Amino acid sequence: MKSKIFMYLFVFATLIILFQFVNSKRVFEDMNNKLGAHKAQLVTYKDSLIVLQNDILEVSHFNLERNEDAISYFENDGYKIDELIPFIKDELYKLNEVKGEHPIVPYAASEGRKMLINTVKMLNHKWIVADFSDGEYWGEIFLTYEITKEKELKFNLVEYFLYPFD
Repeated sequence: MKSKIFMYLFVFATLIILFQFVNSKRVFEDMNNKLGAHKAQLVTYKDSLIVLQNDILEVSHFNLERNEDAISYFENDGYKIDELIPFIKDELYKLNEVKGEHPIVPYAASEGRKMLINTVKMLNHKWIVADFSDGEYWGEIFLTYEITKEKELKFNLVEYFLYPFD
């Protein structure tokens, strides 16, 4: 009787061990498959990150904040670049508040609207690109700017265009 109980316990323990082995093998294979998928996804993300970093580097090439020569130009005149850039942009945006037609945008707005400068990109210590719109028509302008010896900011419209309306 005692030997039969030990036999049943031995068979039962063997079945439990076999079940645990098969189950853990399945879990281990599943984890390996997930790990392989995550590694492949990580490689894809790293490649995408490199492409995006290259795109950012290319886009930021014409950018005052990354142009050491342009920054030195202003710093040699005693300006702090982190205060000057927002000041110049704000002065350009303030022109949106002028009564009547916009003093820089050379196009008249459609009925009941006003042309407003929306986005400003400072290319270097002399050039600005901006876009404008009245909600229906839109375009872009190319400006030069300078800070005179009297510390006045002057904008000069160089080139402009209006996108065709469909």
